[in-house]
Amino acid sequence: MSGHERKPLVPRLRFPEFKDEWRLLPMSAGYTFRGNNSLSRDKLNYTNGSYRNIHYGDIHTKFAQHFHADAEPVPYINEGESHSTIRPENYCMAGDMVFADASEDMADIGKAIEIIDAGDVPLVSGLHTILARPNKGSMALGFGAYLFSSEGLRKQIQREAQGAKVLGLSATRLGNVKLYYPSRLDEQKKIADCLSSLDELITAETRKLDTLKTHKKGMMQQLFPCEGETVPRLRFPELREAGEWEERALFHYIASLDAGVSVNSGDRSACNNEIGVLKTSCVSDGNFDATENKVVQEPVEIARVKEPVCANTIIISRMNTIALVGANAFIEKDIPNLFLPDRLWAAKSTGRGNMRFLAYILGSEGGRAALSGLASGSSGTMKNIGKSEVLALQVTAPTIAEQEHIADCLSSLDDLITTQSQKIDTLKTHKIGLMQQLFPALDEVPA
Repeated sequence: MSGHERKPLVPRLRFPEFKDEWRLLPMSAGYTFRGNNSLSRDKLNYTNGSYRNIHYGDIHTKFAQHFHADAEPVPYINEGESHSTIRPENYCMAGDMVFADASEDMADIGKAIEIIDAGDVPLVSGLHTILARPNKGSMALGFGAYLFSSEGLRKQIQREAQGAKVLGLSATRLGNVKLYYPSRLDEQKKIADCLSSLDELITAETRKLDTLKTHKKGMMQQLFPCEGETVPRLRFPELREAGEWEERALFHYIASLDAGVSVNSGDRSACNNEIGVLKTSCVSDGNFDATENKVVQEPVEIARVKEPVCANTIIISRMNTIALVGANAFIEKDIPNLFLPDRLWAAKSTGRGNMRFLAYILGSEGGRAALSGLASGSSGTMKNIGKSEVLALQVTAPTIAEQEHIADCLSSLDDLITTQSQKIDTLKTHKIGLMQQLFPALDEVPA
């Protein structure tokens, strides 16, 4: 083969029974664009109506890659809405793709779902969507969603977006996007079945994770006394006669709340041998994520950092949005190259309690509500909590022995949750890698 001959367009990983070259066509040659219905959200409800509606926000936030009518809650169009623009030929059908054509975030522009089952009530595409119907015999049902979420095609679609603050995508520009896909429907179906089975496994493992989280929440409700009570409903057998829990100010358990400082930092995380400063997002839902940090590289800034991440402390967000202020997490081990910013506190122990247990108290629904209730500030978005108010907060706790039992019990559940989360992340990473192998890379597509 000479250097001028075109390289066959095929993926790096392929089922052995298929040998045909993949098609390369503009989307306008493989799909027909249908009319959408620009219905505002205030015309919609979830109870009744003659039509159901897919809105661009549903694509961004609610649905997975495939839409099943019996599984996805979508709003109806009110009976009072004018239906003059809704034509039967524009109803969504099995195999149709619905694209989000507007977003402030480049990662969301052109996101799409494939209609697998539209249901009995007419389904229409609504505000800021593009409805595309595959030409007969061109696409196997279930394949389109994976095709349009492949890395190379997503990048092509994003390049077609226009706009400054809000990005927009038209049917005309979407029609220019080159599609590269198998000419044989049976190969398309085999790819879709392979990825669908992986999605089903991810869904099943995610349900297990949700079950573990629900179990932990129920355990915490049993292991901590209800509001106004001093004894929990569930106690370890050896501690049933340990007496009532006692209410004390938080300063009985916490000696100090020490913040870091604000420093100039880079736009990536620190490596193992580099200095990093934590982001406020490093604590959420009782979890600490050490990767949520920014590298500090300038010597003058490195000299200014203080409050390294230390074991047996609790990191508390002292300044954040109203929903996140007071978020906290227990620190298991020292991370000497990571430091706190000025918006985070390190709560340090007096030695009179179990800090892991205390983190569970502060991270419980009641604890989060109490911390959020201390927030103040004139900003509509950012709120602060004061050090003296936090230290004066009243908490109810048992003996140290019972604190340790409870902390060990909940910690073992956290370990199971972490392991399950890691399993799901591994499956998702495997899916990304598999899709990169099953679909030709962007630089392999001829110009």
